[in-house]
This record gives sequence, structure tokens and C-alpha cells, in this order.
Amino acid sequence: MNNSSTSCLTDEEWFNQGKADAWAKKPKQPPEHDPQAASMYDLGYSEGEIERSPYERGV
Repeated sequence: MNNSSTSCLTDEEWFNQGKADAWAKKPKQPPEHDPQAASMYDLGYSEGEIERSPYERGV
């Protein structure tokens, strides 16, 4: 990830980014500059691995 373009994301946005990356089967790429954001990203990624993408369900 490009730190300059992602440094202003909220916790919810990091969580959603983690889920989106998991759904896209991308490797984990949590931010290195912000432990709180990395934690939210990891939570989202974990949930995304468990939960199927709404796009896969055809919603």
C-alpha cells in the first residue's frame, strides 16, 4: 500500500480495506506506520476470510 494515499483513513475504512483485501484474496498489507490502523485492518481481514463477499453471493 502507498502510505501517502492511505494515511488519512479512519478505523472503519481500514477495517473495510482489510475485508476487501481478504475477499480479493490479496496478501495482508496492514499499514506499518499506525498500530491502531494495522489492528483494524487485521480485524477486517480476519472477518473477510470468514465471511463471503457480497459480490460472490450475487447480491
